[in-house]
Amino acid sequence: MKDEKYILFDQYLQDELLDEARLDFEKQLAEDSELKSEFETFKEVQLQLATKFDFAVDRDAFEANLKKISEEHFKAKEPKVISIQPWMYMVAASVVMLLGLFLFHPSEPAFEDYNQYEKAYLTERGNGIENLKQAEAAFNTKNYKAAIPLFEAILKEDKSAEIQYFYAVSLLENNQIKQAEAEFKEIQSGNSIYKNKAIYGLALAKLKQKDYQGCENLLKKIPSDYENYDKVQELLDKLD
Repeated sequence: MKDEKYILFDQYLQDELLDEARLDFEKQLAEDSELKSEFETFKEVQLQLATKFDFAVDRDAFEANLKKISEEHFKAKEPKVISIQPWMYMVAASVVMLLGLFLFHPSEPAFEDYNQYEKAYLTERGNGIENLKQAEAAFNTKNYKAAIPLFEAILKEDKSAEIQYFYAVSLLENNQIKQAEAEFKEIQSGNSIYKNKAIYGLALAKLKQKDYQGCENLLKKIPSDYENYDKVQELLDKLD
């Protein structure tokens, strides 16, 4: 549940977790790149909120006002004690951020909106290596950290563009960006069917680093007959 995640994020930032819970949460962040990305986004939103108005002073006032609006809107028969959840602050922060972005500059595209990949079906290659099956399962369940060493073992025996591509994606998703870029560039230099996929992967790597110009330059190298060109065009339109 997202609410539970936001509560945990908020408790961690407010230093409200006990030592054991705090260490467990930090371990999860280290092992789960998706959770870490959500946490970083949460922190960024909280920071944006703090810079728009004095969060420490206005938090109580905001909470009281939100309670009042809630009671009036739902016409509650009895007043209830409402604990304002972190997601409510996320909503408020988002409003503030969107207003600022709308007034001064358009919003930039986010990596998380475009990092959808095809499933790996490596076992169809007829290779009975156990690592191959495990790597396929890890990748398809987005357990990229587990997939990386499996792909590395496979690449020692079979350095195909297919394996190298899924390995590069796993590196990118695990925030090993420079290494991912090196793998994508090697695929790009060849003539396999993964050439344009690799260019798109490089563009996503630039997007993840918020290098929007670099991302746009790479996207323009992808031909219009690329199978997922609709996504390429959509991202180009966002960057324009």
